[in-house]
Amino acid sequence: MIEFNRPWEDADVTLFRQNVSRFMQEELEPGDEAARQQGHVGHAIWRKAGELGLLCTDIPDEYGGGGGDIRHEAVIGEELYRRSLTGMNIAVHSIVAHYLLNHGTSAQKQRWLSRMAQGELVGAIAMTEPGAGSDLQGVRLRATRDGDHYLLNGTKTFISNGFLAGLVLVVARTDVQAGAKGISIFAVETEGLAGYRVGRVLDKIGMKAQDTSELFFDDVRVPADCLLGGQEGKGFYQLMSDLSFERLLIGVNSLAMMEGAYEATLKYVRERQAFGKAIAEFQNTRFKLAEMATQIRVGRAFIDQCIELQLRGELDATTASMAKLWASEALGRCVDECVQLFGGYGYMNEYLIGRMYVDTRIQRIYGGTSEIMKEVIARAM
Repeated sequence: MIEFNRPWEDADVTLFRQNVSRFMQEELEPGDEAARQQGHVGHAIWRKAGELGLLCTDIPDEYGGGGGDIRHEAVIGEELYRRSLTGMNIAVHSIVAHYLLNHGTSAQKQRWLSRMAQGELVGAIAMTEPGAGSDLQGVRLRATRDGDHYLLNGTKTFISNGFLAGLVLVVARTDVQAGAKGISIFAVETEGLAGYRVGRVLDKIGMKAQDTSELFFDDVRVPADCLLGGQEGKGFYQLMSDLSFERLLIGVNSLAMMEGAYEATLKYVRERQAFGKAIAEFQNTRFKLAEMATQIRVGRAFIDQCIELQLRGELDATTASMAKLWASEALGRCVDECVQLFGGYGYMNEYLIGRMYVDTRIQRIYGGTSEIMKEVIARAM
C-alpha cells in the first residue's frame, strides 16, 4: 500500500471521504454486476446519492448544492474509480451543473441546479455527433428559432448518462454561416418531450455499467428560455471555458484507477504462489511494482498540485491538458502491467483488474483525445 498525505485534504474532507466510501461499499458495489449486465445503474441510486449530499457538492448551497469545492468532487472521483465503479458518471453530472452555474441565467440556475443536486435530474451533455467529435465546429444538429421556441433536429452519439438523463445540455448550431460563433447550448428536460428519443445503450468494450447512448431530435420544441445564458452564439466559448475542470476530473479519476489497480495487484502477488513461493518474491514482480509505485507517487504530486490550482481559480487549459494526458496514458501502462502480473486471472471479469483493463481505455479518448491534448499543450509553447 502507498500512503499519501494529500495537502488539500483537511479533517472535514476526510470525514466526507469516509461517507463517500461507505456509500460506495454499501450502496453502489453490491449492484455493480447487475448494472453491468443491464447497461445502467437506474434512477434510484442517483436519488440515494442526492439524499446523502453526494451530488453537485461544489455548487453553492443557495442553489441547493453542497457548498463545497473541487476537493469534494475529487474525493468522489477517487473513491469511485479506485474501485472501477464507472456506472454513475458523476463527473459528467457535475460538469453539466458547472455549465449552468457559470453560464446560466439566474432563472436557469434556480430551475435546475437543486433538482440535479437531489438526483431528481441526471445530467448529460450532448456534444458528439456521428460526424463530429473533438472538432466541435463540425456540429450539425440544428436549432431553428420558431417564435418563442427553438426546433431541434439532429443526432448525438456516445452520450454518457444518456439513457437516464433528465436534463441534457444540447450543443446545436443556431447559425450555419457563423462558424464557432454559430454554436449555442440548450438545456433540454427530456421527460415526455415530443420528438426526443433515446436510442440504444451502446455496447461498449468497457464501462459496461454506464449508460452511453444515442440521442435523436426530431422537431423537438424547446422554449427559448432554455438557451443557456439567454444569448445565441455563446456555446463554443461556454464549452471551452469549462474544459479545464472536465480534464482535471479525468486526471483525478485516472490516477485513482492506478492506485486501485496497484493495491489489488500488490495483494494478489503476495497471496499467489508459483514455484513454491509468492509471486511477490520474484525480482521481476518487485521491480514492476516499484516502477508503478514511483509513477503513482509522481502522478499524485502533479494531480494534487492541479487540484490546489483549481481551488485557487488558477488552473489553466494547458496544465489541465497535461494532467489528463499524463494520467490517462500512465494509467494504461500501469493496468496493462497489473494484468500481466495476475496472469490468466487478470483476464477474467470476476477480478477487478480484468474489469479495469477495459474500463481504462476510454480515458485516453473522452474529454479530448491524447492527440488533442498534445495539440493544446504544443500551442502554448
